[in-house]
Amino acid sequence: MFFLRAVLFLFVFTLLFFLFKRIYRLVLKLNIKNSFFSWGIPILPIMLFLVFFFIDAINGLIVFLHFFVFLLLFDLLGFIIKKVFKKNLGDFARLMGAFIITFFYLSYGYYLAHHVVETHYVIKTTKDIGVDLFRIVQITDSHIGSTMDGDRFISYMERINKTSPDVVVITGDYIDDDTSKEDMIKACSGLGQLKTKYGVYFVFGNHDKGYFNYRGYNESDLRLELIKNHVVLLEDQSIDLLENLTLIGRQDAQTKNRMSAQELTQDLDEQKYSLVLDHEPNDYTQESEAGMDLVLSGHTHGGQLLPMKYISKLFNIDDQSYGLQKRKNTTFLVSSGIGNWTIQFKTGTVAEYVVIDLINKK
Repeated sequence: MFFLRAVLFLFVFTLLFFLFKRIYRLVLKLNIKNSFFSWGIPILPIMLFLVFFFIDAINGLIVFLHFFVFLLLFDLLGFIIKKVFKKNLGDFARLMGAFIITFFYLSYGYYLAHHVVETHYVIKTTKDIGVDLFRIVQITDSHIGSTMDGDRFISYMERINKTSPDVVVITGDYIDDDTSKEDMIKACSGLGQLKTKYGVYFVFGNHDKGYFNYRGYNESDLRLELIKNHVVLLEDQSIDLLENLTLIGRQDAQTKNRMSAQELTQDLDEQKYSLVLDHEPNDYTQESEAGMDLVLSGHTHGGQLLPMKYISKLFNIDDQSYGLQKRKNTTFLVSSGIGNWTIQFKTGTVAEYVVIDLINKK
């Protein structure tokens, strides 16, 4: 951990030094005689960044990195313009261009992270589930307290009620280490206000039980509030929602001794449709071989920031970052989530809750 922090510090220091040199070089071209201004002008943005960084290190670093990426792109653009058109795109134009693009790009990313949309899927099955249409609403990765507090979460539950869900499922990372007890209780009361035919079901994600012990309550308090609001917790357990539709809730992949996909389905009637809740989308091979019909996950936040979904795919971090995928007879769906962990921006994805219409083709 110390080594990683040292590398990060060195990296940030190098970028800051590079930025200082760029601005100082521009100041020298302006021929400013006053030494206070000639040094103060390049130091000012560095100091502003450091203030931002110490207030919110992760988001400060994200802003800073985006600015440098766009600055490098403007440098490349300047090089092309000079070679092709014999024109010079000056230092000031490149710096301001990078700043303006970063501002508008991340402003839109902030909007996407805080503006929750409804995403609708239609999934067909040849299995006779006993009804023509079964409506599932999936909520995942709310991380209460990051991009929404308990009151705002309740407002989304009011929107979900208008969709007339048959069942609502929460697929993990409902709360976080930084979720206050007040917000946790309010959010649970919001789940208690949901109106469904077959109930509200919950599986734990990797953040729900807490990595640290400073939020003023524990896992038992969360369980108590969920149960108080009629939410059913599933931990490697299954329940029949319809005569021919079974809901299976898996423990998180980081949980020791969780049951395998084969163990969970070994006593399941193959004629029944199996709806599976699994927070992390990283067990696709086993789940498809076990004959699960529909697996709902979150965890990835849709890639969160634009390059991450491609990095995840390149290094096979998860089986997928977002959307629908089919393997054999199993349909997999990953939602980008209704909230975020710490990061206040989404680029290349949206904040969402998911409405799934499961249709009986017969």
